[in-house]
Amino acid sequence: MKLVRSMTASLGLLVGLAAIPAAACTPRAGYEVPTNLELVRDAEAIVLAQVVGGSMDAANPEGSTITVRPVATLKGDVPPGDITLRGMLLAGDVGRESSMLSNPYEFEAAHPVSYWGACIRYVFPEGTTALFFLKRGEGGAWAPAGGPFSRWAEDVPGEDAPWVELSRLYIRAASLPDADRVALLESERDSQRSRRGDPLAQLVAADIDRVLKPQTASSGLFEDSAQTENTVAAALEKMRKAAIEAGN
Repeated sequence: MKLVRSMTASLGLLVGLAAIPAAACTPRAGYEVPTNLELVRDAEAIVLAQVVGGSMDAANPEGSTITVRPVATLKGDVPPGDITLRGMLLAGDVGRESSMLSNPYEFEAAHPVSYWGACIRYVFPEGTTALFFLKRGEGGAWAPAGGPFSRWAEDVPGEDAPWVELSRLYIRAASLPDADRVALLESERDSQRSRRGDPLAQLVAADIDRVLKPQTASSGLFEDSAQTENTVAAALEKMRKAAIEAGN
């Protein structure tokens, strides 16, 4: 609840400074957040890029922008040079709470700013590196892919970050025929799951499970949802304890 109150207060600060650049959204009835495989499949381009600048337009917040500099292209044909994304803000123009970075071990939920009312992340700390999932918008300009509450732009510490590696797996899987795709993902899930002493591997396996379930819901191959949630919770708790011990 403290986090919700803090985020609400920050949103109030943003409204006081300027209108929200991305209009508040209401997902259509029956809307389902895309799985990470669907996010990868539907994006025209996926780039690892650093936020290097931005421009705030107080008179027309929809015209506010951030500028990102690609470090690596994972998918698509991206011309060289910086990319400008409209309807975005730098955290320095908003408030301290908006400077929060993505959890590097979270693969299901989107960045907290996604839940501030606009349904997508639209605030970025200058200097952060994130994995951006993009599509062509009006006039051919790059725009966010994925839809409401998708992980279209998550901060990562580098090119070998877990989220980057998981996205690479889904890029490979999305290019395969159905049977081959399921076989690849099942094999990788089982390999990760077998590493029982590795909490990160369990989190990766859980996300692959979420991706696979819509495709093979009737196959009976998967743990029930309660068991999967328990596995994820145990992995996160183990990582939390390890972090505390390291701090000591």
